[in-house]
Amino acid sequence: EVQLQASGGGLVQAGGSLRLSCAVSGITFDDYAMSWFRQAPGQGKTFVGVISMNGITTVYADSVKGRFTISRDDAKNTVNLQMNSLKPEDTAAYFCAATYRNSAAQSPSLYENWGQGTLVTVSS
Repeated sequence: EVQLQASGGGLVQAGGSLRLSCAVSGITFDDYAMSWFRQAPGQGKTFVGVISMNGITTVYADSVKGRFTISRDDAKNTVNLQMNSLKPEDTAAYFCAATYRNSAAQSPSLYENWGQGTLVTVSS
């Protein structure tokens, strides 16, 4: 059974930082590109960033570039999202997702495996 368990969300003031983690089991982790998406209330899932299978390549949405960093630890089967300089507009549920051997995937429809989401609230 494939499981993605996201954690680390919470309430933070604007300008602050949070680190999200996603623990993955049930797949051969290094065969999968890993992404983070977010979903604000009343909206669909939007791409935040992706890290390639070998961890060398990362791509970010323009809205988070320079503030967010994705990393992965293949020994622990985890992917992390370091979020700095948070803004109120970053408030959303954040989801980790895995896609088989497609490091360019930015559309939610390309991801077969999803975590349950962790809520990030940024106050002004």
